[in-house]
Amino acid sequence: MAPEPPYTHGSPSKTGVLLVNLGTPDAPTAAAVKVYLKQFLSDPRVVEIPRLVWWLILNGIILNTRPKQSAEKYALVWTQDGSPLRFHTERQAKLVLGLMGEQLKTKGLAIPLVDYAMRYGNPSIASVMQGMKRQGCERILVLPLYPQYAASTTASTFDAVFAELGKMRNVPAIRTIKHYHDDPRYIAALAKNVRDYWQKNGRAELLVMSFHGLPRFSLDKGDPYHCECHKTGRLLAEALGLSQAQYRVTFQSRFGKAEWLKPYTAATLAELGQQKPSSQKPLRVDVVCPGFVADCLETLEEIAIEGKATFIAAGGGEFNYIPCLNEREDWIATLTEIALENLGGWLNAEKSTEELAQSRQRATALGAAR
Repeated sequence: MAPEPPYTHGSPSKTGVLLVNLGTPDAPTAAAVKVYLKQFLSDPRVVEIPRLVWWLILNGIILNTRPKQSAEKYALVWTQDGSPLRFHTERQAKLVLGLMGEQLKTKGLAIPLVDYAMRYGNPSIASVMQGMKRQGCERILVLPLYPQYAASTTASTFDAVFAELGKMRNVPAIRTIKHYHDDPRYIAALAKNVRDYWQKNGRAELLVMSFHGLPRFSLDKGDPYHCECHKTGRLLAEALGLSQAQYRVTFQSRFGKAEWLKPYTAATLAELGQQKPSSQKPLRVDVVCPGFVADCLETLEEIAIEGKATFIAAGGGEFNYIPCLNEREDWIATLTEIALENLGGWLNAEKSTEELAQSRQRATALGAAR
């Protein structure tokens, strides 16, 4: 059991909000990617095949071949600020804190600590939760940055959170947010993002909504992810005024030989590239990734680079990738509102150091009067 921060009776307690995203290697190198992939692919929530069989495949084949290939892809999207996923998530946390501060200050409520972590890689959930404890957090709201629930993402995040709690003696209160795939504010932010892009760049004949894929058996076993993705897609299409013929919901990032959720994004783009509209001009498509709230390898490389190449090689015309929500004001406002709604009465429970000192003085004075 990890050493506890010193506990002092009457010390101020704080509330924390922990934003969690999937993860990223520390650098676009084969060595760093290998460390990241080993942690990621060792999670039984991510790969649900017999452990011994998978251990042999992972350590005997995948970790000896895939890190170099993946590192080359990460290098294509790496920036001076580092991993896109990490710096977008870090900025989201800072902006949420700033907006919360503005809103809560006017109400006289305590401002929570807002931080972020990665399920795999750094900063780890364990290290951030330990840091929150050291800063006096006795209540932590866990807000996964996955709008659609899946056992391999949301549930895995909760596994890591509660595993860390298992190492603590003085456990903070925990609240978790399962999903917000159909939250009207999230849908509105997605729709505004697409409309803003169309206003600047024109509009394609077809909008492809690409979500991260999962093995088909996850649906058969009762995972709601597939249904939640389709609901998000339908609501977004309705908000944009699209007919069923004007958009497609697809699934990307297939790994291995097993059947995954269909239709596959890559196969769909190849098929669309061969189509010609009534004008006989090559088809234009726009692609958006509603399940990703921050741009990352899967959006910037797999869609904007690989997807575009697949579409054009098949004979397609113009291809446009619409960026994720990232640091858009409407998205930050949505995240902030979702967090505040789930904090409930926690912020009322906080007392500042000054308030605690005043309470102790009143108690001391009352005792002396008696």
